[in-house]
Amino acid sequence: MTKILLVCMGNICRSPMAASVMHAEVQRRQLNDRVVLDSAGTYGAHRGEKADRRAITLAQARGYHHILNERSRKVKDEDFQLFDLILAMDRDNLANLRRVCPPEHQHKLHLFLEYAGVPGTFEVPDPYYSNAEGFEVVMRLCEQGADGVLKRLTQAG
Repeated sequence: MTKILLVCMGNICRSPMAASVMHAEVQRRQLNDRVVLDSAGTYGAHRGEKADRRAITLAQARGYHHILNERSRKVKDEDFQLFDLILAMDRDNLANLRRVCPPEHQHKLHLFLEYAGVPGTFEVPDPYYSNAEGFEVVMRLCEQGADGVLKRLTQAG
C-alpha cells in the first residue's frame, strides 16, 4: 500500500483537484488496494472549507466527483511519518515542507510533476487569482501528473 499526500498552499485548488483526478484514476485502474490518497496545505487559513467553487465546477464537469469530499486541512507533523510520498504542487510549498519535515522523512518530499515525469514544467501554477483558463491549465497538469505518478507506482510494484 502506497500512501500519497498531495500538497499546495491553501488546499482549496490544486491539491484537491489533483487528489480528485488521482482518486478517479485509482478507481479506473483498479488500484484501490494499492494506493491511498489525501491532500493538505502548507497554510491553514482555509481549514475545513470545501474546494474553491471553480475547482469543483471544473472537476465535476470532467467527471472527478471526489472533489466534493475534499476539505481543506493543514499538513500535520504526523503526515511525514504516515505518508510514503508527499508531493508538492510547486517549489515554494516544497520548501515549506522541507523546513518542517524531520530529516528521516525528507526523502518522501518531491514536486508532483517532477516525480510524475511530466515534461516541460515542474510546477503546477496557483490558479486562485486567475480566471477559468488558469483552472483549465491546472486540471490538465493534474491529469498528466496523476497518470505519471500512477504509472511510476505500477511499474515499480
